[in-house]
Amino acid sequence: MPEGDTVWQAARRLHTALAGHMLTRSDLRVPKYATADLTGRTVLDVTPRGKHLLTRIEGGLTLHSHLRMDGSWKVYAPGERWSGGPGHQIRAILGTAERTAVGYRLPVLELLRTADEDRAVGHLGPDLLGPDWDPDKALANLLGDPDRALGEALLDQRNLAGIGNVYKCELCFLLRVTPWLPVGRLSTEHAAHLPTLAKKLLEANRDRPARITTGRRDQNLFVYGRAPRPCLRCGTPIRVANQGDGSRDRPTYWCPTCQPGPSPLPGPSPRRPAPPH
Repeated sequence: MPEGDTVWQAARRLHTALAGHMLTRSDLRVPKYATADLTGRTVLDVTPRGKHLLTRIEGGLTLHSHLRMDGSWKVYAPGERWSGGPGHQIRAILGTAERTAVGYRLPVLELLRTADEDRAVGHLGPDLLGPDWDPDKALANLLGDPDRALGEALLDQRNLAGIGNVYKCELCFLLRVTPWLPVGRLSTEHAAHLPTLAKKLLEANRDRPARITTGRRDQNLFVYGRAPRPCLRCGTPIRVANQGDGSRDRPTYWCPTCQPGPSPLPGPSPRRPAPPH
């Protein structure tokens, strides 16, 4: 599932493969840009912004893409078999003399002027893995709607950019609160710790092939995808329920014992949250 760390990795792969090289092949397979020809132009850089990818191209152009749930960019050497999916799922091909980048199942693909990039990413909050990271601004954004559920607020990229459903669940576990706790009910200690913890998790995983939040080799994640297996901390079965983020419901995992607070399912009586780790 692409989140800020995996998008950062994708940007690095694309930048390494394309930046500084002239495009010898260009194929954008969306109707609006089907006739666009980028061949002969040099790729300047590929930059991640939250969950967005910005491929900047000579002549003041930017190819903006977003992976969402199952999109991906693959890089191939000359003669290498393309293996990212069937041909009808290909949305973009950018080729140089040495490498070819192929975008599969890209739900968002648009060509815009580099000067107009804010049209695509200007709404985003501070980027957890970007040079604009500002923990105070991110926290102020989260607390701006105190009645909103913490899980929903964390997924809102206008508050801070880069957190997806996996990190949402893992962060709430580490903070020892449920994802349905209103943001305004976070203790001062929990609230102050949240931006630092979020950045720590994404930075620790941006260079890893497999996402790890537990620090353990035998189990990568505390709660995400683990229902109904026992909690690694207390042994209580992990639970799962859908939680909306304003656009769709997402499966949300939590431990009803370690994470006191409101939830859509019956469980132990709420108690005062313990200090975060």
